[in-house]
Amino acid sequence: MARYLGPKCRYCRIEHQPLGLKGERCTTLKCPLRKQAGGAHTGLPGKDPKVRAKKPTDYGIQLREKQRLKRIYGMLEKQFHLTFEEAVRLPGKTGDNMIKLLERRLDNVVYRLHFAVSRSQASQLVSHGHIFVNGKRLDIPSYLVKPGDEISVAPSSKKMTLIQNNLSAYTKNNNCEPWLSLDTAEMKGKFVSVPERADVRELEKINEQLVVELYSK
Repeated sequence: MARYLGPKCRYCRIEHQPLGLKGERCTTLKCPLRKQAGGAHTGLPGKDPKVRAKKPTDYGIQLREKQRLKRIYGMLEKQFHLTFEEAVRLPGKTGDNMIKLLERRLDNVVYRLHFAVSRSQASQLVSHGHIFVNGKRLDIPSYLVKPGDEISVAPSSKKMTLIQNNLSAYTKNNNCEPWLSLDTAEMKGKFVSVPERADVRELEKINEQLVVELYSK
């Protein structure tokens, strides 16, 4: 399946919740969901808002949860299913393992360290060679970071206005995740530990067990 290249806000409208796919825009009135909350109804893409929706089936509910989680992390179906298969092989709860593996992805860690405003932007930074891991250039967004790994901006990329602006915005909010450490002056951070499921606050409304049930059929 080819990667979707259309408007990312379409995904948020489908899932009825902001997925953080466009960075700061998702927190402003430019977000279609916020327009809808303010009275300007946008509805589901391609659907007539006057038509009553059908009651979802168990499969439909599970599918929606899978799509929601997959889109938050900006992954294709094959990538996402491989993550599930890896989670099954690990000891412990499969759902918890899935979240931990997703949080260990290099593009996600770059996003969490505020080098990028979204995971898609983080993936581009990694793919274009702007990110080092333990002092070496690494251009694989799906690389799984390990505790103790140091993630830094490439020396030749430290003057990039985009990264500088992203870190400048972070210093105003100062909300780096507790399983990471960040040195904004040196443009580097460390993946201190694998987060526990309960620590990933962004996914409070996600029920990963529904995803496990869907793939286990």
